[in-house]
Amino acid sequence: MIEDTPVDALRPTLERLRGAWERQRPDARQRRADLGRLAEALRAGRDAMVEAVSADFGHRSSHETLRAEGMGAVSEVQRLQRSLGRWMRPERGGAGWRLWPARAQLRREPLGVVGVMSPWNYPVVLALVPLATAIAAGNHAFLKPSEHAPRTAAWLRTLLASVFPEDRVAVALGGPEVGAAFSALPFDHLVFTGSTAVGRKVMAAAAPNLTPLTLELGGKSPAIVAADYPPAKAAARLATGKWFNAGQTCIAPDYVLVARSSRDALVAALRAEVRARYPDLAASGDYTRIINRGHHARLLALVDDARARGLQVVELADIDPATAAHGRIIPPTLVLDPGDDALLMQEEIFGPVLPVIAFDTLDEAIAAVRSRDRPLALYPFSHDRATVEAVLGQVMAGGVTVNDTLLHFAAHGLPFGGVGASGMGAYHGRAGFDAMTKAVPVLWQRRLAASDLLRPPYRGLADRLVRMLAR
Repeated sequence: MIEDTPVDALRPTLERLRGAWERQRPDARQRRADLGRLAEALRAGRDAMVEAVSADFGHRSSHETLRAEGMGAVSEVQRLQRSLGRWMRPERGGAGWRLWPARAQLRREPLGVVGVMSPWNYPVVLALVPLATAIAAGNHAFLKPSEHAPRTAAWLRTLLASVFPEDRVAVALGGPEVGAAFSALPFDHLVFTGSTAVGRKVMAAAAPNLTPLTLELGGKSPAIVAADYPPAKAAARLATGKWFNAGQTCIAPDYVLVARSSRDALVAALRAEVRARYPDLAASGDYTRIINRGHHARLLALVDDARARGLQVVELADIDPATAAHGRIIPPTLVLDPGDDALLMQEEIFGPVLPVIAFDTLDEAIAAVRSRDRPLALYPFSHDRATVEAVLGQVMAGGVTVNDTLLHFAAHGLPFGGVGASGMGAYHGRAGFDAMTKAVPVLWQRRLAASDLLRPPYRGLADRLVRMLAR
């Protein structure tokens, strides 16, 4: 039994973290050492991590966990460690000739204590990447993992306790009550990853403290498959993006808009992809389960609603219903040409159900995407540059991968973040470092400076200098 953190212990923990930070702010040597120990602990704890994550899901592919959680977290921590010296270096700023001979610079200074609220779908990487970024930026950190992955949350607490002293990194465990109290703490910055609905609550809780926020939310991320793109190639890449982690990915393709001439070929190719990847879905160790009964029931309700509306529902793999229910398995499923009134078109699906909608013109597809909230991710498929540019020029999204899915998240040099209902702010690499520091402008004045002459009475030289500088 994993005990929740008492709500009344949260503020004293924050005060302990902040007090230690005020007494000794981490320098470059300490930050590098902390990140090095974290990377080593991650490598050493890999097997325990895989076991904990799989237990929380009922079963998750070990390869998916190693790729998404292990590789993703270790590579980002190592990159932070390598880049730290360059990012900490003060940057030259322009003082302007009117302030000559003064010089200007920007100094990246840590904020203090950063709160991190992480989700259940990728419970390791989405906890440790923002936490490691906070450490790289010279802050102390307080983590609240999702209660829907309790074994992984306990593993994270043990891992972090083996790396950091308790006054540098702390972990709070618990459900919605703990989460609500956590988001209301007066952090110096707060990172939340989760649903748009909960993101609104987090933002409201943080508002009285004017806590700066990075919100990584979700939404209905579309793929647009143009007529010129090979349906088989699109199906292979959509299958990877949609059915990795059984669709429980914030940037998974939520629905596909496909040229009408390619729709049937795309459906057939998606079916072939599923049969090749999961020949026996119930016995496959490569197909991940739905995280809990509540989410399983929600996804079934979306499919039942589609059937009740007379929509064509295509299950791409055969599985015994009793086995599926007992194991929380939902097979890869297509829903063809749903209208906006269908429930699965009104909310983020977050599972292995994929609406496929035919369009006649590219403008029609673009208009369909623009009629919704701005998505977290966008996936245009076309070998025609003008087609891709038309999509990019008219659709605003948090991030884009052209002719593939998910991969912009893994690109170290690209920031990750949403826009509008899909989030605010960004992290990953330099973007996260900048978000969790303050760019302090510093002007260095010389011993002798023209500004010494700019004071009343404005006569003679002072008068001439003011008139010259005002030109």
